[in-house]
Amino acid sequence: MRTKKVNNLVIIKHFLTMGRLKWLRKWKVALQALKRKKRYEKQLQQIDGTLSTIEMQREALESANTNTNVLQTMGEAAKALKAAHQHMDVDKVHDMMDDIAEQQDLAKEISEAISNPVAFGDDVDEDDLLAELEELEQEALDEKLLETGGTVTDELPEVPTAVPSQPAKQKKQEEDDDMAELAAWAS
Repeated sequence: MRTKKVNNLVIIKHFLTMGRLKWLRKWKVALQALKRKKRYEKQLQQIDGTLSTIEMQREALESANTNTNVLQTMGEAAKALKAAHQHMDVDKVHDMMDDIAEQQDLAKEISEAISNPVAFGDDVDEDDLLAELEELEQEALDEKLLETGGTVTDELPEVPTAVPSQPAKQKKQEEDDDMAELAAWAS
């Protein structure tokens, strides 16, 4: 079809040039050439319409084929899901999840029972311990305040001339890298 279309275009161009020449020589022959040109143009339009129709039908068939494949795949997936869930029941799943929760609670209770010290310091009150700790800290602070350093000098330390290195930025960068790694691990 496409080759016929190309041939018709060549013929139309030929008749246009031929029609111009013959117009000058013979008016009737030129008129016939123009009529043939119109016929060929009409035939060319019909061929274009036919090609468009064929292309639309091809696209419709491809679409239908794709839809059929999708539908078959969805049907197979539904069958596979049905087969996978055939031996499952929602009530059984809930019962199993309840059993797992109970076993986890039991494991937690056992762990707590094992981790609690038996007869080791049950008679000591935690508030008493905290009060004693505060007293010890206060005594240590009082001793530090009462101690005075040896002799007092009027000399001041020298001002540093070198630019300090920047380990703080490097340390901060390392901490940021560690936090980013931890965040990546957690997610």
